[in-house]
Amino acid sequence: MRNQKLNQTHRLATSHRVAFIVLLAIGGSFTFSTAKAETASYYTYESCVREGTSGVWTASGERYNENDLTCAMRSREWGKYYKVTNLDNGNTVIVRHNDFGPNKKLHDKGRIIDLSKEAFKILTNNDLRKGIINVKVEEVSDAQ
Repeated sequence: MRNQKLNQTHRLATSHRVAFIVLLAIGGSFTFSTAKAETASYYTYESCVREGTSGVWTASGERYNENDLTCAMRSREWGKYYKVTNLDNGNTVIVRHNDFGPNKKLHDKGRIIDLSKEAFKILTNNDLRKGIINVKVEEVSDAQ
């Protein structure tokens, strides 16, 4: 009886190995990632004032307008354009980089970009309650 159970277990394990090899042979791949999800949020004039920043000026020296399609990122390459895609619904927006952010603590947790209120509204179909969304950010050559 014990030998019969061992034989069944061995056959099952062998069949799983064969299935795995077949999947690899036909182009299947398995990846295990520990990467943090890339997320985005938005900021407004009022939120900047609450946090103690002026709320009026961006790090690049221009006036902040929450109705423009702009973003804050950790680099200081002002003026570059980025295509931001909401991974939950596929909506995209092109934003111009004009501010510095998100803060290091949030960035280390996966927050890679802060968007103007208007850009966030486009990505979420006007649903500001979401607050944080999963995104993909790609640099674009111009404001296509």
